[in-house]
Amino acid sequence: MFQFKKFSIEQDRCAMKVGTDGVLLGAWTPLENNPFSILDIGTGTGIIALMLAQRSHAEQIDALEIDEDAYEQATDNFENSPWNDRLFCFHAGLDEFVEEPEDEYDLIVSNPPFYAEDYKSSNDQRDLARFQDAMPFEDLIEAAALLLSENGIFSVIIPFKEEEKFLALANEHELYPLKITHVKGTPTSEIKRSLLAFSRNENLNFLVDELIIETARHIYTPEYIALTKDFYLKM
Repeated sequence: MFQFKKFSIEQDRCAMKVGTDGVLLGAWTPLENNPFSILDIGTGTGIIALMLAQRSHAEQIDALEIDEDAYEQATDNFENSPWNDRLFCFHAGLDEFVEEPEDEYDLIVSNPPFYAEDYKSSNDQRDLARFQDAMPFEDLIEAAALLLSENGIFSVIIPFKEEEKFLALANEHELYPLKITHVKGTPTSEIKRSLLAFSRNENLNFLVDELIIETARHIYTPEYIALTKDFYLKM
């Protein structure tokens, strides 16, 4: 079990465990549009949806999970949280979910599977969680463009090396960057992840900044502490 300040996550049935990427996205995602409804695509343990329940006043927080074990686990994590009346998990793939969209969402988030390389491990469930063939970026962006409300925000975390491609695909669907944060493990390491937030409104002066996680092993930067202190017990 992974214990946060206001909720806990059981993860024994999930291929993708609680990791820095999910926590970063849950803590970083902009909420300035005060979303009423949120959709977390590929929720896994449910961590991002739970973090957004803690951070926002959204009354409807839906999550989508194709893997049956992860779906059951996320549902349990939602039910055991202080916000169980606002959280709901659908056991479905993105393709079937968008065929009959329930309604639009003011915030759509995803920590998508992104190992597009040919490498496969011997764990099929983990591969499904990690591989892009489970949910290509094209499908994700297309779904966001379809399901996002007029003033909605779409927020993701992806490998930095995929950023240019992702921005180009989003642009084709008239989703424009609102904010970009480049994540580095240490001051000297290369940029590893991109946190991207999009809206339907073209903003030519969008913010691009950088976040460094630690200066030395387990010595976290003030910026990372400020971002995650409402969640991690030890921050």
